[in-house]
Amino acid sequence: MAYGEDEEGGHGRGERGERRGMNPNYFLPKPVKVGDVLEVTIEGSASRGDGIAKKDGFVIFVKGAKPGDKLTVKVTDVRTRFAIGEPTDAAAPAA
Repeated sequence: MAYGEDEEGGHGRGERGERRGMNPNYFLPKPVKVGDVLEVTIEGSASRGDGIAKKDGFVIFVKGAKPGDKLTVKVTDVRTRFAIGEPTDAAAPAA
């Protein structure tokens, strides 16, 4: 195997010609941007304990949130595959 080739003799390209590891949604616009304030419901919990909410299928991690919480969240960071949000002062966890 030559330097830079994968097991199939290619150079990091899959069967359909796309680069391995490249998210096909990488260049699509994200449904949120830094500074957005959203009303969300926490749907689950991440491995590090952050709450998971979604906006149009796009994941938003919310520190300290628990599943079932309905919060107002301010987006503080947007990455390729997810965003990070913080509860605003007006947010109150579900009782």
